[in-house]
Amino acid sequence: MYVAVESDSTVGYVAGHLTRRYGCDGELQWIYVVAEHRRRRVASELVRLLASWFATQKAARICVNVAPSNAAARRFYVRQGAETLNDHWLVWSEINAVLEKR
Repeated sequence: MYVAVESDSTVGYVAGHLTRRYGCDGELQWIYVVAEHRRRRVASELVRLLASWFATQKAARICVNVAPSNAAARRFYVRQGAETLNDHWLVWSEINAVLEKR
C-alpha cells in the first residue's frame, strides 16, 4: 500500500505491507514528509490513511522499524499510540486505535 498526499505537488507519502514479522499483521515500511510541510500534521494523516488500509485488510497488530538513535521518529510514533516491541521496533497492538485518535 502506498499513499501520497498531494496538493499542487506531493507533500508526503507512506508505504506499508502485510507481514508476519514479530507476530505482526502488517508493517509501516516508510513515511516521508517534504521538509517545508513538516509539523503540519501531514505525517499523522499519512499514518491514519495507512491505518485505515490495514483495517480493511483485517490487520490489527502493526510494526514499524525505528533506529534507537532516532528520538524524533520514536516520539512521533509513540504519540500515534505505538509502544516499544524491542530496541529497533515499535508496535501498535491495535491499529484501529489510531483511527479513533484526533
